[in-house]
Amino acid sequence: MLHGIPEPLLIALIGFGGGALLGLAARIGRFCTLGAIEDYLYQQSDTRLRMWVLAIGVAGILTFGLAGLGAVNLSANIYYITPWSPVITVLGGLMFGYGMSLAGNCGFGALARFGGGDLRSFVIVIVMGIAAYVMMSGPLARLRLMATEATTPRLETDSYAQILSQVTGLPVVWAGLALSLLIALAALGSARFLRDRKAMFWGMIVGVAVTSGWLGSTWVATHGFSPQPIQSHTFSAPLGETILFLMTASGGGLSFGVGSVFGVLAGAFGGSLIKGHFRWEACEDPRELRRQILGAVCMGFGAVLAFGCTIGQGVSAFSVLALSAPITFVAIFIGAAIGLRQLITGFV
Repeated sequence: MLHGIPEPLLIALIGFGGGALLGLAARIGRFCTLGAIEDYLYQQSDTRLRMWVLAIGVAGILTFGLAGLGAVNLSANIYYITPWSPVITVLGGLMFGYGMSLAGNCGFGALARFGGGDLRSFVIVIVMGIAAYVMMSGPLARLRLMATEATTPRLETDSYAQILSQVTGLPVVWAGLALSLLIALAALGSARFLRDRKAMFWGMIVGVAVTSGWLGSTWVATHGFSPQPIQSHTFSAPLGETILFLMTASGGGLSFGVGSVFGVLAGAFGGSLIKGHFRWEACEDPRELRRQILGAVCMGFGAVLAFGCTIGQGVSAFSVLALSAPITFVAIFIGAAIGLRQLITGFV
């Protein structure tokens, strides 16, 4: 117990705070990965894609800066200490991106839309959460573990910051800051984007939200008495965790992920009220619902295989320059492009 607050509640509150910022960014700032990809491919607009890249850069600058001050424990973060397979990661990223297109949203986007009254997204959230647990610890878990173990390479480094450090002799923190700064500058390399102050602001807010996860979980792990993973926001397994918490709260179950999910819902609800966009919506076409359920299953399976989603790998893992992040990022993009092409043109 820290300062009179039980550790599970404290870490959940930290997740809630960052999640609320993410929910606001989705509803007010229109921060959406699928929307960014669709705008780039079909609307000739890279604004929302640059928001995503700016979020990565800002999160990286803040996270490595805090690591240099000793406030973030980079070496123990979940993306460094968890073995990963490039083959399985690519497969998972492709599945996730394709499923995201079918469903019309990623897990984070579905939560944000549900917070605005979209009951179709509620179905996506439930199905994706269950599918994630089927792959993570359910009937397909053994197959996943066997495939991952068989294809996981032996690596000497955990991140691109370490690689740059080995090549240049720079301290890892400075190497990470340099790479993150380059990512941020790449996002800002557009006069049109620089004129869009709103897009830049919400991209930076997403970066701050992700950094709050690394900072908060490190603080609780350092000052608490119970083991606490060093983590930040992701929306695959936490959807399943939240379902379990709602069913078995008397037995515990509060976690960073659960707090993050509730935070996105709260932030999205508040954002939809501010914008005057809250309204109840339901699915009127059974074919649409079938497609969304299939997409949610693909996302649940794919996110666990890739060890993260558009926020988990696409921003959180990228912010610590984990080796898996850009590989997953590209795989999700390609999977989403395939799915969007199927929906829009039918591969004609």
